[in-house]
Amino acid sequence: MPGTKIRKNDIVEVIAGRDRGKQGRVLQVDRKKNRILVEHVMMAKKHVRPNPAKQIKGGIAEREASIHLSNVMLVAAGKAVRIGARIDAEGDRTRIGRRAGQEIDLG
Repeated sequence: MPGTKIRKNDIVEVIAGRDRGKQGRVLQVDRKKNRILVEHVMMAKKHVRPNPAKQIKGGIAEREASIHLSNVMLVAAGKAVRIGARIDAEGDRTRIGRRAGQEIDLG
């Protein structure tokens, strides 16, 4: 998947896996591994030791785990859409939704 079309702060919908149907904001994109971190999706429990020096209480903390790019679709106008690119006369590249050809202006 060279050149991912999903960026940080985009709203995406999960289309495969245990969290199918959930929507969330992209927190982080790892282009080398083709994985992203989506807010409140793929929550994993992590056991944390108390550390009084850093004011960490300890216990079981929940945090997001990464999800593969192929398992999400960008949300535009309330619906998940495939993404394309349009290059205008000046050479500027803009993202477009394949469903209706609308320009995606999210992030």
